[in-house]
Amino acid sequence: MGAAMRYRRRDNAEVYAAMKRLEGRVAIITGAGSGIGRATALLFAAEGARVVHCDRSAEGTEATQALLAAVGHDGVGIAADVADEATAPRLVAIALEKFGKLTTLMNNAGVGSNALTGEMSIEEWDRVHNINVRAQFLLIRAALPAMIKAGGGSIVNVASVMAEATDYGLAPYCSSKAGVAGLTRTVALEYGKHGIRANYLMPGPIYTGLTRANFDRDQIRAVWEKKTALRRLGQPEDMAKVALFLASSDADYVTGAGIRADGGLMLRA
Repeated sequence: MGAAMRYRRRDNAEVYAAMKRLEGRVAIITGAGSGIGRATALLFAAEGARVVHCDRSAEGTEATQALLAAVGHDGVGIAADVADEATAPRLVAIALEKFGKLTTLMNNAGVGSNALTGEMSIEEWDRVHNINVRAQFLLIRAALPAMIKAGGGSIVNVASVMAEATDYGLAPYCSSKAGVAGLTRTVALEYGKHGIRANYLMPGPIYTGLTRANFDRDQIRAVWEKKTALRRLGQPEDMAKVALFLASSDADYVTGAGIRADGGLMLRA
C-alpha cells in the first residue's frame, strides 16, 4: 500500500503540474501596460485565462497586447484612465462581449505622491485617491453583477505595505492604500455568499517603471535591498505569482485577507 500511495502521489503531482490554474477564467487587469500588471497579464494568460487589460499609456497597452499575441493569447487591451467613470463599465462590457463572462478582477493601477501633509494640494490628494481607491470601487461595482452571474470569482486588489505603515510625504498614498484594504474586506464580507472572494496584495519594494528611477541609483537600491530579509528588490513576476495564487482555486478558502509580499521588509519596522 505504501508503494501504491507513493505512485499515486507522483501521478497526482504530474497532473497538477500539467494543469492550467486559470483555465476557463476571464480576467480584467488594470495598470497592465508595465510592471506588475503586465507580468500578471502574461502569467494569467499562460495559466489559461482570457485577459482584458488596460493602461492609461497607449504605448504600454500595445506592448502588452503584442507580448500576449506573440505567445498565442487573444487578449484585449484598451488605453484608458481608470479614474474615468466610463472605463469600468467599458472593461466589463468588453469581457462579456468578447469572452462571454467575467470571473476574475485585478485592480492594479495606482500612483504615488510625495509632499508633506500641510503642503499637499487638494488636487493632488484627490488625484491619488481617485486612482488608487475610487477607481477600484468603480470597477468592483461594475464587475459584481457579471461575477455573480458567472457563479462567483476572485477579486485581487493591489494595496501596499504602506496600507499598514507610513513615511514622510505619503499621506494620500498611505491613506488610499489603507482604503483599498478596508474596501476589499467589506466586499469579501458582503459577497462571499455569491462565491466571490476578495483579497488584497501588499507589495514592498518592487522594481517597476514607477520605482526604476530611484532603484537604478546604486546607493538607494543597496539601502532598500538591505532593508529586506531576502536582501533583494522584488520583481513584478514575484507579485504576479501571488496574484495567481489568490485568483486560482488554490485560494478557494481565502477571502478578506491581505497578503504581504515584501521580501521581509516589514519584519523590523
